[in-house]
Amino acid sequence: MFFIRLATLFLFAFLSACSIQPRLEGSAWSANSEAIDSYYRDWQGTHYRLGGTGRGGLDCSAFVQNLYAEVFNQRLARTTERQAEQGFQILPGEIEPGDLIFFKTGWKARHVGVYIGDNQFVHASTSVGVTRSSLSKDYWRDAFWQARRIKNF
Repeated sequence: MFFIRLATLFLFAFLSACSIQPRLEGSAWSANSEAIDSYYRDWQGTHYRLGGTGRGGLDCSAFVQNLYAEVFNQRLARTTERQAEQGFQILPGEIEPGDLIFFKTGWKARHVGVYIGDNQFVHASTSVGVTRSSLSKDYWRDAFWQARRIKNF
């Protein structure tokens, strides 16, 4: 009987994780969202450059690393692969502003952005540079890999 209950709980948790519906909560949510959005606006349109780390061009993990240093005064690893090991994994329904969102965009390719709220995230896109995108778009919804919380905001 114990194993049946455990299996039922596991199945419920798994099925509830299949939907990316971030929760929205209070003033901490709003403050993080505004701080991230302000940082994003300052970098918006900066060109993508693989391995780049500054205004002349940067990649997705450098953008996220720089954002975390500036907005949250926290150090993150330099690469997407290493960032995907930091903090702790959260369910899609638990995503809040400031959480890292990871995608599998190719056979070995990974991408990272920072959730900002209202189903939006900011990132450095290979096609348009630093931009804001929606998790509702088929491309991002299908490529979603995991979300991680670095700091308990």
